[in-house]
Amino acid sequence: MPDLEPHESVIGFCAEHIDWVRDEDALTRSVTLPTFPDVIMLVNRIAEAAEQMDHHPDIDIRWRTVTFTLSTHSAGGVTSLDLDLARRIDAIVE
Repeated sequence: MPDLEPHESVIGFCAEHIDWVRDEDALTRSVTLPTFPDVIMLVNRIAEAAEQMDHHPDIDIRWRTVTFTLSTHSAGGVTSLDLDLARRIDAIVE
């Protein structure tokens, strides 16, 4: 099981990655794209990356906006796996 990230590490991550917000025991990021099919294509790409990492985000799709929520449920909060997946999501979104 990955180590829970110290609070300061999560704060530092959010300071460097301004699209991510700490929401209690999770990180969240929303992305709005021009069309619903664009959102679905993005989700599919992120699903492939998450499957490779064997670490899966909660995904909420609302028309042209998708929200990713990252938390290692078995650890009770944000771990290094979540930060790594957040970085992968950022790279895919960009």
